[in-house]
Formats: sequence, C-alpha cells, structure tokens
Amino acid sequence: MRALESLARACAVAGGLLLTVITLLTCASLIGRNTIGLTLAGDFELTGVAAGAAIALFLPWCQVRRGNIIVDFFTARASAATNRRLDRLGALLLALVMLLLAWRSTLGGLNAWDSHSGTMILGFPEWVVYAAIVPPLLLTGCIALWQALGPGTAEEPA
Repeated sequence: MRALESLARACAVAGGLLLTVITLLTCASLIGRNTIGLTLAGDFELTGVAAGAAIALFLPWCQVRRGNIIVDFFTARASAATNRRLDRLGALLLALVMLLLAWRSTLGGLNAWDSHSGTMILGFPEWVVYAAIVPPLLLTGCIALWQALGPGTAEEPA
C-alpha cells in the first residue's frame, strides 16, 4: 500500500501544479485582455482540458485518505464490524467503477487518436486528455481494490 500511497501523492502534486499553471495562464489572459487588448486564444479550452485532468489526478489521493463523503445516517448505530464491512463493500464498488471508467476512457482515447479529434479553436488533440486521466483512474481503482480486499485495510488512515 505504501507504493500506491506514494503514487497517489505524486498524482496530487501533479494535479496541483497543473491547476497552478492553468490559473497563471488564465490570469495572464485576463490581464492581457483588460489592459492591452490581447488575449490568449483558446484559454478556456486549455482550462477545461487541464481541469479534467487535474480532477482525475486528485482522485487517488482522495481515496488513500478516504476523503469521499460518507453518509452514515443508517449506519450510525451499527457495530464497528458492520461499518468496516460496509466500508470494504463501498471501496470494492468504487474500485469497479474506477476500473470501468479507466477502460472506457482508454477506448475513448483510442477513438480520439484514430479520428484525430481536437478542440475547436486550438485543435488540441483530445487523446492527450484521455491519456492523462486513465493512469489516475487505474490507480484509484487499485487503491480502492486494496482497501476492499487487502489485509486490515478497513481502519482509518493514521
């Protein structure tokens, strides 16, 4: 699990750096537009592309830290053992969903590659976005699978 946690941390750092770069790009575009009348063409396209990739990059760290929302209205009075079993079941379901998303995103990326599809203004290749989101989706799925099936992983992180 330590290796998965290190990879998740690296993904989160990459996501943060990506958001920082896109924020600086947006600021430069806005300042240029409002001061000297120049803007960066396609800045909103790059923002959308980067935001999607950043969200995917934050998912593994969120799963490592068990940062997903848990609604415990019905399980507040359940035993600790029952809650652990339900947490494992939830992690298993999340793993299945993440692995399904990774698989379908891979197919979408291959289709974008074959069709040479790109964004409207810049023509930024869409397959790059798919290539950026598949690894963190796979990593999130692996982390959740470890939490669901691994030994003694249902406890809260330290």
